[in-house]
Amino acid sequence: MKALFIGGTGTISSAITRLVAQMPEWQLYLLNRGTRSDEVPAGVTNIIADINDEAAVADLIKDMQFDVVCDFIGFVPEQVERDIRLFSGRTRQYMYISSASAYQKPLSSPYITEGTPLSNPHWEYSRNKIACEELLMHHCREDGFPVTIIRPSHTYCERSVPVAVEGRNGSWQVLRRMIEGKPVIIPGDGTTLWTLTHNSDFAKAFVGLMGNAHAKGEVFQIMGDESLTWNQIYQTIADALGVELHPYHVSSDFLAAVGRQYDFEGNLIGDKAHTVIFDCTKLRRAVPGFAASVRFDQGVRMAVANILAHKELQHDDPEFDAWCDAVIAAQEDAKNRLSH
Repeated sequence: MKALFIGGTGTISSAITRLVAQMPEWQLYLLNRGTRSDEVPAGVTNIIADINDEAAVADLIKDMQFDVVCDFIGFVPEQVERDIRLFSGRTRQYMYISSASAYQKPLSSPYITEGTPLSNPHWEYSRNKIACEELLMHHCREDGFPVTIIRPSHTYCERSVPVAVEGRNGSWQVLRRMIEGKPVIIPGDGTTLWTLTHNSDFAKAFVGLMGNAHAKGEVFQIMGDESLTWNQIYQTIADALGVELHPYHVSSDFLAAVGRQYDFEGNLIGDKAHTVIFDCTKLRRAVPGFAASVRFDQGVRMAVANILAHKELQHDDPEFDAWCDAVIAAQEDAKNRLSH
């Protein structure tokens, strides 16, 4: 069977690419700009192109048919419309990566199923994902477009560690603050529950939905069952680094107000500040036997070891570092003034 991944080398898709490349029943193609070609496994065919150049891509695939096409880098309806034009009649299944952040905020219940309403007034990213889903389901109903929608939660890999508050350069600066003994900001009181999924576990579930007759026209959320508080998450990261954690709790509303450059209204108020517990019963019916096997403490140790061993993954962010210091100083100043 033939599969085409648009992207294929990102946080989520890299693990799926590695897994599918090991499966003799699949012939895998990646369509991307080739910036990470050195990471593509043997036996995978790389189609070097910019998916946004629709005419060029249409010419490259004009004689090709696929059993599965998956777009890992579709974020707005215009990109989905392009994919529908490119792949209608050319694939038996089109898999779209949406987001669990699309679920309603504020939540009416922390228990999330695929039937939980979609609405997120705090984050444009999530609203765009909702619009993409609606467009795809319309074409599924009206034209028979064979879509399967996937909603991941917080998936991580060996290139970074998952944190709640980070700057534009990712999580390394948070790790560096821990290493240097500086306080790190944790939103709220750190007791909300969050679900983290290693990309190798995500890949197992995803591959189980590829070519799956029960998946067409359906929506699946993919994540593990392990729920941790943000306090536990940060402590686990500090333990993996072998350092003492100095947590500093700041209201999510305050972070959203003073961190607009980092879009904390979307990332926190629209996502990470809420306790969520996902019910993956539907996924397990479609992929019998699926179970996440990488605990967070195991996955984060692997990520930390890999990051410390590769300087190219250590992206310093002095602007974010200074911002953290300023936020902490401002809150301490207010605390001191109001306590006298």
